[in-house]
Amino acid sequence: MDASGISGADLERVLDVLDRADAEPEVNATLPWALLHLLKDLVPCDVLSVSGQDTPHWEFFAMQELPVVPLAPAEQARFDDAFRTHYWGSTCSYPDRTGDVLSVRRTSDHLSDREHRAEPMYQEFDRPLGIEHELMLCIDTGAPQRTLRLLFSRGPGLDFSWRDVALLTLLRPHLQAVYDASQRRHNGVPPLTGRQKQVLQYVAAGYANRQIARQLEVSEGTVRKHLENVYIRLEVSSRTAAVARLNAVG
Repeated sequence: MDASGISGADLERVLDVLDRADAEPEVNATLPWALLHLLKDLVPCDVLSVSGQDTPHWEFFAMQELPVVPLAPAEQARFDDAFRTHYWGSTCSYPDRTGDVLSVRRTSDHLSDREHRAEPMYQEFDRPLGIEHELMLCIDTGAPQRTLRLLFSRGPGLDFSWRDVALLTLLRPHLQAVYDASQRRHNGVPPLTGRQKQVLQYVAAGYANRQIARQLEVSEGTVRKHLENVYIRLEVSSRTAAVARLNAVG
């Protein structure tokens, strides 16, 4: 990828985005609004939308739009129907068809302008909404064909450049980390199995691994393995931290 179009000012803006990466999203927001404003300034577009799409179930678990483009209910229903009807034959389905959620892609990376304008998705969805150019960044949510998509849209005029693609490619791992951290805060402590809870309860009571093994009638090695899995789930590295995290959320 040719990143020669990235300037010092661009890198300063990237740092501004990273400074906002630790912000906690507002209520009912998947990503912080301040972060989206900075991204829209970094990669100028007419509309920046965040769309959480669970394709196997045709469910949309997140939606943010900057600026908001209001549609009447009947119009929204018509556009929703066109999107689902033409989805698999359009470039929108690229992440689901290929499993590639790491690449930042433009519509023009797949189709010529003439081919794009001939697509049913363009005719019934993009053109009526004034969309001529689109750039998509996907965030992995941990399930097949379930992604959080950042969609940068422009009307008539210049397409997105390699500079835009390069900057978002640079930022993508950090945006993934923002989403992952947000989900951990939202979900709290990951669920533990019944046996893992038992082991942790004995740990909280001050039992050593040998004593826990005797109480549960298992080997000491089995207790150690249960604790290793507890540490992974709770994202901690010690007995004390595991107990503290569990107690912190009641």
